[in-house]
Amino acid sequence: MRMDQAYRADRVPGTGSDNRTVITVVVLAALALATWIYLALGHGRFWSTAVRLPTTSNSDPAGGWPDVTAIVPARDEAEILPTTLPSLLAQDYPGRFRVVVVDDASSDGTGAVARRIGAHVVRGDGPPPGWAGKVAAMAVGVRSAGTPEYLLFTDADVRFPTNALSSLVTAAGVHGLDLVSQMVRLRTNSRWERLVIPAFVYFFAQLYPFSRVNQPASTVAAAAGGCMLVRAVALQEAGGLPRIADALIDDVALGHLVKGRRPGSRIWLGLSSDIHSVRPYSRLADLWAMISRSAYTQLRYSPWLLAGTVLGLLLVYVVPPTAAAAGLAAGDALLAALGAAAWTIMAATYVPMLRFYRLSPARAVLLPLIAVGYLAMTIDSARQHHRGHGGAWKGRTVPRSSVPDRLADPR
Repeated sequence: MRMDQAYRADRVPGTGSDNRTVITVVVLAALALATWIYLALGHGRFWSTAVRLPTTSNSDPAGGWPDVTAIVPARDEAEILPTTLPSLLAQDYPGRFRVVVVDDASSDGTGAVARRIGAHVVRGDGPPPGWAGKVAAMAVGVRSAGTPEYLLFTDADVRFPTNALSSLVTAAGVHGLDLVSQMVRLRTNSRWERLVIPAFVYFFAQLYPFSRVNQPASTVAAAAGGCMLVRAVALQEAGGLPRIADALIDDVALGHLVKGRRPGSRIWLGLSSDIHSVRPYSRLADLWAMISRSAYTQLRYSPWLLAGTVLGLLLVYVVPPTAAAAGLAAGDALLAALGAAAWTIMAATYVPMLRFYRLSPARAVLLPLIAVGYLAMTIDSARQHHRGHGGAWKGRTVPRSSVPDRLADPR
């Protein structure tokens, strides 16, 4: 049915229902297009991959190089630490630098491996009631860190270039930042990693546009857990890690905590090309578990937010290709044009992330399919939670009563 026929169909007996259906589909396609125009032009340039660590001069900071302690929560990481931990210990940082590995009740000799490599190791006995496992391990590390000016929270799977710490500290000092965080470059070696990982970073940036995170006046706050340099006094003034004790999404919670400690607090989040995560996610099941572990947590365990997310993802990611295909099949030029325009803008915003990961821009047309996969993972995350298995991390499941409530809506 062509559009001119459709809009006249209410005058023809028996065709009013078809007319209403076509109008509904056209309205949805137009709404999806309007949404993508806003996202592309008015949502903090979330699609840009140019947000990188602020450049500074190579001169020593005023007052000398501050003391830094790196804290590495590690649970059953004996296999991966020999690949990553030496890069942290080999930093060419001119100031006093110490690495603390928190052996979080590992069963594979993680602590012994870390000691052989040269790190200071403290033992964690698992999270106390009301604490999420990783945050509890981070807190053990903080108690063992001494009194440094900065704390560097990182993960056991992260490999650093030798100048990483100097660059982070210099940027923090020169720009007056309480928290500097870089999203590390995730592995994209396997077929599933190449399909899912760039979209994972893209969706994260869509939720928390980096440019808005970096604006002191904005309420948007976040961080990336693989690399978070925080000023110790800022963390203390904000109430410390006990304020986010039960947070499964510890990095976003830490960003909110530090930025919200007082008006004008400055944090920074951007991408890194040379800090790498080496953890493999070779199977779809591995990626599914990684994403579904915290997807429902991001929605504050709310069925209403879940329902809104489902409807929103369907409108934004599924309606455009569906409208384009339906319009072409029905010979409806307007419907096809609306769907194709929205799909084109969607794909265009994804291309910079694909280029960042050195992947073909042609993959951008697959974003609706990937979004459907993320939708399924989110629904599965809710299902696991209601079955009492939500929030599993490193073999532990956070009790259903532990519900983080600190994640502000991104605006």
